[in-house]
Amino acid sequence: MFGRRTGPVEPAKGTPAPAAKKPAPDSAAPQKPAAKPQPAKKAAKPESKSAPAAPPRVAAPPPKPQSTVEIGGRSDEYFQTKTTIFNALIDTIDLSQLAQLDTEAAAEEIRDIVNEIISIKNVQMSIAEQESLLQDICNDVLGYGPLEPLLARDDIADIMVNGANRVFIEVGGKIQLTNVRFRDNAQLMNICQRIVSQVGRRVDEASPICDARLPDGSRVNVIAPPLSIDGAALTIRKFKKDKLRIQDLVNFGSISPEGAKVLEIIGHCRINTLISGGTGSGKTTLLNCLTSFIEHDERVITCEDAAELQLQQPHTVRLETRPPNLEGTGEVTMRDLVKNCLRMRPERIIVGEVRGPEAFDLLQAMNTGHDGSMGTLHANSPREALQRIESMITMGGYNLPSKTIKEMIVGSIDVIVQAARLRDGSRRITHITEVLGTEGDTIITQDLFVYDMDGEDADGKIIGKHKSTGIARPAFWDRARYYGKEAELAGALDAASE
Repeated sequence: MFGRRTGPVEPAKGTPAPAAKKPAPDSAAPQKPAAKPQPAKKAAKPESKSAPAAPPRVAAPPPKPQSTVEIGGRSDEYFQTKTTIFNALIDTIDLSQLAQLDTEAAAEEIRDIVNEIISIKNVQMSIAEQESLLQDICNDVLGYGPLEPLLARDDIADIMVNGANRVFIEVGGKIQLTNVRFRDNAQLMNICQRIVSQVGRRVDEASPICDARLPDGSRVNVIAPPLSIDGAALTIRKFKKDKLRIQDLVNFGSISPEGAKVLEIIGHCRINTLISGGTGSGKTTLLNCLTSFIEHDERVITCEDAAELQLQQPHTVRLETRPPNLEGTGEVTMRDLVKNCLRMRPERIIVGEVRGPEAFDLLQAMNTGHDGSMGTLHANSPREALQRIESMITMGGYNLPSKTIKEMIVGSIDVIVQAARLRDGSRRITHITEVLGTEGDTIITQDLFVYDMDGEDADGKIIGKHKSTGIARPAFWDRARYYGKEAELAGALDAASE
């Protein structure tokens, strides 16, 4: 626009002379200001030195949201057609009669009705599109709707639904946006209720927060409106169909072979172990791996908020907490489970996650003949894990001196295994740490293995390796000798120190 202003001035009729005079000063003007732009340029140079193009760098990140993972290749027209046919199906089918059929018979009935609706409405679709539509509608009515293709993929670690139109997944430690979406928030809420009702729980406006699990043990959390403003927020921590073993962790680089041997001895020799780590660091997976070394003739009792441990021992009793009912009664807490399982003649007690006062009961169990008990908690380092246990016991209302609590911790916990999720998305066991004793008001610990980072490669992957700290005889040496594992322990420590 600014360059074309001289154009409209020329056709000004009746005043051709002034129009000719204006270009003359314009042509002369560049000569006078010609000296002014030079200081302006000189002034601009120091600015460029002091501020080296910072604003353009701030604007660089926005392209990230544009990378959307395509799941199933669904188009907008497909979703519109699916909504139309689904609404016609709901108007046609008798849901009460459908509920009396088994899953296979109900699916066949739905497919027959949908095929009739497609022919009546004269919908033009290819055979592949029609088959996809039939499968999606069956999933909507009988399964988990749009979540089904995500649950079928074994490489997805987490599914995060932020309302009906935003579904994210975690693959390889990185979070990605998908094209999966729900018809509306009502469908999302129905699927959330379907999931939690399978384990006897509910989620609604009266009880908007719920922890549950899928039949395969995958962890589920739902927070519904009005607490979640943009629709229900559903988070699923998926478990792999093939259960990971300690050798898989070695293959992934999560731990060295020597460190894995030490963990095997820790699990076999009934050493009280606490697994510490942040969210998504692999604590539950590591706990599953450690429990695989428990002898098959031991009686194991697990206590969890949502049963997700996958123990292979034949003599396992699984306990799960229960939320309060509509009247606000009937709640069974984690502490109730831990206290009760002490009366069930356990040999090992496994607590899925220590969050509160049940830490006191777990320490008592570890210190009163239930050697080899294990548990997990959220902490960023072994030292912080010990501090968190002390704070949990204090918050439980126990009027015990700090020194007494520390002595109880030292007498109960033998080893802390620290897991971490690094910035490149990889998961590593960063510390295998022993708890030795107290010196004054300080708990003394020593590291057996640590993970040293040596930088990153061209692809942004962190380079590092597990190193032994040179401890030749750890504090649990006598227990390893009691179980005949001292030679294997010495060999693993010697090989790691080379």
